[in-house]
Amino acid sequence: MKHIFKSLLIITLFSGLSGCQKFLNVDPPSDLSGNNFWRNKADVERFVNGLYGLFREAVYRPDMTAGAGDGEFPFFAWGGDMRGAPVLANSPSNRQYITQLANNNMNTVVYGVATYSELFNARRFTQWNRFFKVIASANIAVDRIPTVPDGALSDADIKRYIAESVFIRNMAYFFMVRLWGDVPYYTEPYFNGRLARTKQVEVLQKCLEDLNAVYKNLPWTYSDPTQIAVRAMRGSGAVLLMHMNMWLAGFDAANAATYYNNVNTLATDIIQGNAGAYQLLPLSQTKVIFKGRSKEGLFEIPQNVNYGESFGWSAFSDNVLYAPYKNYQITTSYLSYTRAFMEKLFPTGSPDQRITAWYDPATIYSAGNKFLMLKFANVYANQNAEDVNPDDNQTVFRLPDIYLLQAEALNKLNRAGEAQAALNVVRGRAGLPAINNLTGDALDNEIFFERCREFMGEGLYWYDVVRTRRIVDPTYEFGYKCTVSQFAAGAWTWPLDGSNGGDAVNNGNPLITLNTYWQ
Repeated sequence: MKHIFKSLLIITLFSGLSGCQKFLNVDPPSDLSGNNFWRNKADVERFVNGLYGLFREAVYRPDMTAGAGDGEFPFFAWGGDMRGAPVLANSPSNRQYITQLANNNMNTVVYGVATYSELFNARRFTQWNRFFKVIASANIAVDRIPTVPDGALSDADIKRYIAESVFIRNMAYFFMVRLWGDVPYYTEPYFNGRLARTKQVEVLQKCLEDLNAVYKNLPWTYSDPTQIAVRAMRGSGAVLLMHMNMWLAGFDAANAATYYNNVNTLATDIIQGNAGAYQLLPLSQTKVIFKGRSKEGLFEIPQNVNYGESFGWSAFSDNVLYAPYKNYQITTSYLSYTRAFMEKLFPTGSPDQRITAWYDPATIYSAGNKFLMLKFANVYANQNAEDVNPDDNQTVFRLPDIYLLQAEALNKLNRAGEAQAALNVVRGRAGLPAINNLTGDALDNEIFFERCREFMGEGLYWYDVVRTRRIVDPTYEFGYKCTVSQFAAGAWTWPLDGSNGGDAVNNGNPLITLNTYWQ
C-alpha cells in the first residue's frame, strides 16, 4: 500500500459509554492530526476508542465488499483452534476447511477453488494491511497525545491513553508475529519509507521494551463495568507481555531463562497486586465468564447484536452448537474432537467439573456430529431466526492464563513446587485434585494439557503447540506434526499475499520477501 497513513480512510470507534457501540466513520487520521483535532480529552477519547475498533476489524469483520464472503472472519477459530488440532469435520457438512486446517494444508485453504463463501475470508490470513492500520493509528496517538493543550488532560490521563495506545500497537505486532513470523517493525508516526521484514525475535524484544515502560500506567480495572476487559487494563498489559516472553522463549532458546523469569515476575505482579480487581469465578458462572466483562476477563473483543454486530459463523461456537442452542433446523455439530484427545483431557470418571459445565457429558467422547460444547452457549436469538449464535465477547486473555503461563515458566526454571502451586489454582477451580509429585517433562505435559482443557475454543491451541515445539515432537500424539526442517522453513506460518509485492506498508516494496515454505 502507499503511504499507510494517507491510505487509512477511517477511524472506527465504539462509545466509552457502551463499551461496544456501533462503529462509525470519522475524519481521516491525516486530518485528525492537525489543528482541528487533539484539542481536548473528548478528541483523545474518540481516537483511542477508535484503536480498539480498528483492532476488532483486523480480527473479525472485513470490508463488506465483493468477494469478502458474508462479512465475517474466523480469525480465532481458524487460526488458533482448528489449525493443526485433533479436530474432525462432521458429516453432513460442506466445511471442508476443517480438515484442511487440521492437516495444515494452508495453500488449499487460501488458494483452493472455493465452493462456499467462507473460503473468501481465508485470503485475509495472508494480508497484514489491517494490522498495520492499527499500528499506524497507534503511532499517531502516542505522538499526538502529549501535544494536547495544557489542562485538557491530567498527567494520569496522558499516561493511561498512551499506555492504551501502546498496548494496542503491541497486540497487533504480537498477532502478526504469530501469523507470519518476521514482519516490518516501526513506531514512527507518519512513516513514509520502505521497510524489510524484521526478525520476529527482534520485533518482540522491541515490543517488550515498548510495553514494559507503560503497562503499569493502565488501571487495574474500570469503575464503568461496560469497559472492563474491553479496554486495556494492567492485567491486559501483563498477560500480553507474558505471552510475548513465552513466544520468545520458544524462538530464542539462548535467552529462555530470562524470558521465563520475566513471566514469573509479571504473574506475581498481577496475582499479588490486583486487590480484588481480578478473580477466578466458579464454573457455575460460566455464562457470566464468557458473556464478557467479568472479573475473570483480561482482554476481550466485544460484540453487540443491538448494533448489528455479530461474529456469526466465524465464532468457534458456531461449529459445536446445535438445537436447542441454535436454530431448530440445525441438529448436528460441524466439528468434533477426536475421541482419543477428549479422553486424554477428561478421562472417564474424572471429577473435572468442566465436563458438565462446558460440555454435554453424553457426547463429550462422541467424535461425531452430536458433539456438543456448551462453554459459549449464551444464545441471544429466538428459534425462529435464520440462525442462532451466542453473543459472547471473544475472549483473548483470561485470568487462568496468568497462572498457567507462570506454572509453565516456573517449571522451566526447575522450580517444580511453585509451578505445581500455580497449576493447582486452575485445577482447584475445576474440582480436580492437586498435583504435587510431578517435575520436568511430566509436569510440563500436565501444564500443557491443562491449557488444552481450560482454553478449548478460545483460539490458543495452535500457538501453544508451535511455541512449545510439540508439532515437531514425535512423542506428542495429537494433531498435525511436521519435521524440524519444515518448521524452520515456516510450516507454522501463514502464506503472505504476493499480489502487491507481499507488502502492506509500501505497494511493491522489493525489500519484502514472502514465506517461502508456501511458495
